[in-house]
Amino acid sequence: MPLLVRRAALQAALALPALAARAQGRWPQRPVRLVVPYAPGGGTDVFARALAEGLRPALGQTVTVENRSGGNGVVGNEFVTRAEPDGSVFLVDSGSFSLNPHMVPNLSFSPLRDFTHVSLLSRFPLMMTVANNQPFGDVRALVAAAKAAPRSIGFGTSDAAISLAGNLFARLAGVEMVEVTYRGAAPMLNDLIAGHLPVGWNSTVAALPHIQAGRLRAFGVTMAERTALLPEVPTLQEAGVPGYEFAGWYGMAAPAGLDPAIAETMWSAIQAALQEPGIRGRLAAIGADLKPLGPAGFTALLREEDARWQQFRREGLLGRSG
Repeated sequence: MPLLVRRAALQAALALPALAARAQGRWPQRPVRLVVPYAPGGGTDVFARALAEGLRPALGQTVTVENRSGGNGVVGNEFVTRAEPDGSVFLVDSGSFSLNPHMVPNLSFSPLRDFTHVSLLSRFPLMMTVANNQPFGDVRALVAAAKAAPRSIGFGTSDAAISLAGNLFARLAGVEMVEVTYRGAAPMLNDLIAGHLPVGWNSTVAALPHIQAGRLRAFGVTMAERTALLPEVPTLQEAGVPGYEFAGWYGMAAPAGLDPAIAETMWSAIQAALQEPGIRGRLAAIGADLKPLGPAGFTALLREEDARWQQFRREGLLGRSG
């Protein structure tokens, strides 16, 4: 055998184990689960299911959504912290992920320490929604009714971030309202639509279909600018609550110790999924602001949020009003 041929054969033989190792280590080689720590039908669940649909072709693997609700997201969060960091389990959560440590006593985990941060998926405005059977027609009338009869009007919340949105409104509006907590947005929306609950705080993702169908009324959005989805709905600042501004978000994390290469691969798949026209159009149509951040950017955001919530705690804005 000529020398060059023998050398090429030897190089190929030496390369086979490396190629085999890379093939064995390629991720993902089994189905991926996205854990949503809230009940089915809420904004986080709706977003996660649309994302899972886009991730399947991007990853070349089955991607499922698993709901583990309870404790304002804590039950699902704890489940993910106990999972193996092998890339088979990811968490899709809302802004409550960073807020819970400042609102839940004796939390067993830290969002900054006990997770691998994968991506900020989307920001979105929250909105104040009101049942059709309520007598007040706008925010000013609601505030007047709440001042006339303190603690007579309840407002529904489904996670820690939405709880803060509602309590921040009560504090800045100078009213006393009663917080009613739910395990997810879907059961809260059911009570709102049925007229059993006067007021609810929701993501645009969860509430928009019901508002468009006339089953609920939107009194205000929480961000500093109106949403293009409901341009006729004022911001809460415009509606009479000076200084009110609050944004929600969805993000993805994984158990601590996840291989950074897997996090980067998932981040690339997320970008591909959110660029797919059908997925992007569906999520944009329900109010998602699709400007994701990768692992480093998401970590930086979580640190900023942690400092903000510490400041809010010092100012007394994190206590529940109910």
